[in-house]
Amino acid sequence: MFTSAFRLIRIVYTIIRYRLDAFIPLHLLPWHLRYTLGLLCLIGRKRAAQNKAERLRLALESLGPIFVKFGQILSTRRDLLDDDLADELAKLQDKVPAFSGDVAQAIIERDLKSPVSELFAQFDSTPLASASIAQVHTATLHSGEEVVVKVIRPNIEKTIRQDIGLLYSLANLVTKISEDGRRLRPIEVVTDYEYTILDELDLAKEAANTGLLQRNFTDSDLLYVPQVYWDYCHRNVMVMERISGIPVANIEALNQANTDMKCLAERGVEIFFTQVFSHSFFHADMHPGNIFVDVSNPQKPKYIAIDCAIMGSLDDADKSYLARNLLAFFKRDYRLVAELHVESGWVPKGTPVHAFESAIRSVCEPMFAKPLKDISFGQVLIGLFQTARRFNMEVQPQLVLLEKTLLNIEGLGRQLYPDLDLWVTAKPFLERWMKEQMGPKRVMEEVSKQAPEWAGQLPQIPNLVFSALQQISSQQEQTKAQTEAITQLGKYIKKDRQGIPFRLLGLISLGAAWVTTDPSSLEHLKNVDIMSGGLFLLGLYLIVLKP
Repeated sequence: MFTSAFRLIRIVYTIIRYRLDAFIPLHLLPWHLRYTLGLLCLIGRKRAAQNKAERLRLALESLGPIFVKFGQILSTRRDLLDDDLADELAKLQDKVPAFSGDVAQAIIERDLKSPVSELFAQFDSTPLASASIAQVHTATLHSGEEVVVKVIRPNIEKTIRQDIGLLYSLANLVTKISEDGRRLRPIEVVTDYEYTILDELDLAKEAANTGLLQRNFTDSDLLYVPQVYWDYCHRNVMVMERISGIPVANIEALNQANTDMKCLAERGVEIFFTQVFSHSFFHADMHPGNIFVDVSNPQKPKYIAIDCAIMGSLDDADKSYLARNLLAFFKRDYRLVAELHVESGWVPKGTPVHAFESAIRSVCEPMFAKPLKDISFGQVLIGLFQTARRFNMEVQPQLVLLEKTLLNIEGLGRQLYPDLDLWVTAKPFLERWMKEQMGPKRVMEEVSKQAPEWAGQLPQIPNLVFSALQQISSQQEQTKAQTEAITQLGKYIKKDRQGIPFRLLGLISLGAAWVTTDPSSLEHLKNVDIMSGGLFLLGLYLIVLKP
């Protein structure tokens, strides 16, 4: 409790120090809070001269790695933030102070239940890199392979959960006092952050993600994924192959290696669309720190991807929606774009399509005033999502990850090769994928997928058919008997019209006597259907009362 209170005091102090009151609509606060906050913020008067977005970035940096990570994730929500704020938060770096190498060794030995000297032939206690959640050490296995050992920061989960609780409190406050705050959906942002960062704490999950991504690109000349050493993996420790390559952001080194930058940029786009549309499993944290380049063949450079903690996936409906939307946008068919949004259920069914179409056209049409190669794929998605949000569209979490990844890939591609035309690379891929979804190959794939289930049900088909035929036959016999009984009743009625009133009176008396003798029979009568009751009376008439 004391720790949480102290942390809250530090957060409040940071808000004052960096004049984050600029993000608070003061006119909505009570007068006493407004003047109190104004007096307190005299402390940060020098900071007020700085750019508002820059002050937010510096505040997050001062609060430590958890808030740094939150700022990184927040920077990807360009569907919610202004561009200047998103750009400033994107400057947050992964480099944070490392924790002791001795502590790292203790965590490794605790989780893998063996001394470091038995696990590795050599272990470097000085970290190779340090990030907000974990740090990485180099090591050598006894079998001779060079590896990297990733270790989760000690006690980080407790700190994260405390900070998330405080973030929820701040998000609720912003939602209550600010209309703009509600528009930014702070509670939703914190929820996304909580889900993402808690997943990153489980290195066993990251190892599994890495293994799947590696299988997807087995023998590929586009992307290499390092090998995971499963015997050395645990929730807090992960050991994988140490890779060598040029960091993708090191343009100078890539040029010195005579790398074909156009090919490298186009391959990055191809990898992205292959992951999204062919594998339905994509690396969703493709910032430059996680990408290296193998230039052993500089004319056909190969990417190397690490850090698979955050992965995204799309189902068939999502993929079809995105592909059809992007192709419709490319053809300027805004009517189809609007209809697809309604059809998918992501905007309410009652949305006026013509109004939605007009709104999309007003956002997208100006983009076509630029040369095609200058049109941003990421900005297209952002424009579509922001416009759809005005019509009560709820952006799906998987699409936020997709948007973030696409922006990373696009920015990286244009950095490598400024004249990159994403449409030239992406459009044929999307058209080919759409054809595959509707062609005979897709039909055969579905048949192959369903065949085992059909084979399991095949032996039961004769019994099911026989049971169905028996049921039909039984129903036919029952209907025939009921028809004959009604015909017979008609004959008796026609034959003995004068005795009918007396016989009906007798039936009523018999029924009344039965109910009087056994009152519970009323409960039974409630459950008797009309046809059964009629047949019962007919039976009494024919058998008991017949003269």
